[in-house]
Amino acid sequence: MSTVTVNSYFSGAGLMDIGLIQSGIHIGQAFELDKSACKTYRHNLGDHVKECDIAQELVLEQDSCDGMIFTYPCTKYSTIADIHGIRTGDELFLHALRHLAIARPEFYVVENVPGMRAFPVVMEAMQKMPDYYVNVFCPIKSETWLPQKRSRLIIIGTKRSFIPRSPENHKPIKLVDILEIEPDINIPRSVYSRMNGEYRDLPIVSNPVSGDLAPTCVAHYAKDKSTRLIADKTFPMGVRPYTVREYARLQGVPDWFEFPVSQTDAYRQIGNGVSVPVGAWIGAEIKRYMSSSF
Repeated sequence: MSTVTVNSYFSGAGLMDIGLIQSGIHIGQAFELDKSACKTYRHNLGDHVKECDIAQELVLEQDSCDGMIFTYPCTKYSTIADIHGIRTGDELFLHALRHLAIARPEFYVVENVPGMRAFPVVMEAMQKMPDYYVNVFCPIKSETWLPQKRSRLIIIGTKRSFIPRSPENHKPIKLVDILEIEPDINIPRSVYSRMNGEYRDLPIVSNPVSGDLAPTCVAHYAKDKSTRLIADKTFPMGVRPYTVREYARLQGVPDWFEFPVSQTDAYRQIGNGVSVPVGAWIGAEIKRYMSSSF
């Protein structure tokens, strides 16, 4: 089978693309607005990422590809989205639609939060494209592979009839397996304040010894690390925040992948990303589709 090439839109730091590459998919071009995310992407995955506003990009000036992958921002569809100064998914999904309508790729994939189903206009646009067979998977759970609770909506559209297989049962990595032996982490005062009940909500403390799962990795973790903690007897009060590397591992990011950016940007890029095994599952199913007889 010849190489399957995709263009990746709203690619962020490239977590989805790591998974696609792991499954043998070639990333032709990637498009991302955030300068810091592009820096991380370029550092690890290559110069094929273009820092740009997708709303200003002409489809026919882009390299041709077999398929298009859209992981546009979930703001407005997400219950925990921080909407200040960020454009809504509503505006951006129209640009995803524009790309599909003009380029008519052999397949397309949309990844978003399950809350997107509450927006029928968006769902109609992404599910009712003429000449595409569409399969919707919801929820796809990261805990199939990883020690993180995370549910996502995946839409796969193909020009020929095709039924992607759901993720198979894997033996998920345990929380204890992603921990650093000597975590280098600063504990902000807010951790102790929250543990002492000075905030409205207590922290979510995950205990690796008990086989707990971590809660969903969020983009704003750096702003308040006290909300999600790991039980660790070697630290005061028996808890600490997750390191950047541990946070990345919760998303299935391999240790060779580096974050040459600030800690705040690193946490944000990880929280905004797609769990790597989800990308690998999508890539494997796309390869299966492309190898089936035309």
